[in-house]
Amino acid sequence: MTGFNLPAVLAIYHFEMARTRRTLLQSIISPVISTSLYFVVFGAAIGSRIDQIDGISYGAFIVPGLIMLSLLTHSISNASFGIFFPKFNRTIYELLSAPVSHFEVVLSYVGAAATKSLILGSIILATAALFVPLRIDHPLWMVFFFLLTAVTFSLLGFVIGIWADNFEKLQLVPLLIVTPLTFLGGSFYSINMLPPFWQAVTLFNPVVYLISGFRWSFYGVADVPVWISLAMTGAFLAVFIGIATWMLRTGYRLKN
Repeated sequence: MTGFNLPAVLAIYHFEMARTRRTLLQSIISPVISTSLYFVVFGAAIGSRIDQIDGISYGAFIVPGLIMLSLLTHSISNASFGIFFPKFNRTIYELLSAPVSHFEVVLSYVGAAATKSLILGSIILATAALFVPLRIDHPLWMVFFFLLTAVTFSLLGFVIGIWADNFEKLQLVPLLIVTPLTFLGGSFYSINMLPPFWQAVTLFNPVVYLISGFRWSFYGVADVPVWISLAMTGAFLAVFIGIATWMLRTGYRLKN
C-alpha cells in the first residue's frame, strides 16, 4: 500500500469522536464538575488560608496541576478504551486486514483521544477562570505543552489498551500509577517546599516535569528548568511512539 489513506483515518477518527457525543455526561460534564469542586475546596476554602507560593495565590497556583491531572487521566482512558473495545468485540481483525498502515491506525485513535482531552482541558481552564484570577504569561508555550502532553499520554493509553486483556488491567495503570504520580508531582504544591531529600526523590517522578513546564507557561515559575520539562516530555513521546508501533507491527496481543 502506498500513499496516505486519509478517508480511513477520518472514518476511525469520526467514529471515536461520535462515541464521546453519545457519552457526553461521562466524558465531559462529570470531569468538569469534579475539577470544579477542587477549585471550590482548595482554591476558595483552603486557598484563602494559605500564603502565596512564588508570588501566586494558592488557588491560581493549583490550576495548571489540576488541568494536567485531568488531561493525563482522560488522555489515557480515552485512548485505552478506544482500542480495547475493538479487541473485546473482535472487530480489530477487520482493522488489521484493512488497507490501513500502522501509522494511520495510531494517528486515528490517538488523534481522537487527544482531541477529546484538549476539549475537556479547555473547558476546565475556562471554568477555572470563574473561580480564581488567572494569567498566562506564555500562551503559545501553554498551547504547545497542552498539545504535546495530550498526544503523549494518549499514546500511553493506546499502549495500555493493547496490553490489557480485561477491564481490570485497563484501569490498573491510570488508577494505581498515573493518578498517584500526578498528586505527588506538584499539582497542589511546589516541590521546593519539600526537604532536600524528598526534593531529590520527587525528581524521579516523570509527572513533575510535565506539571512544572505547564505551570511555567502560566506564571513564569517552575520547579525544574523549562527546557528539561520539554526534553522529558519529548522523550516520553518518542518512547510511546516506538512501543505502539512495535505492538502493531508484531501484532502483540492483537492477533491471538
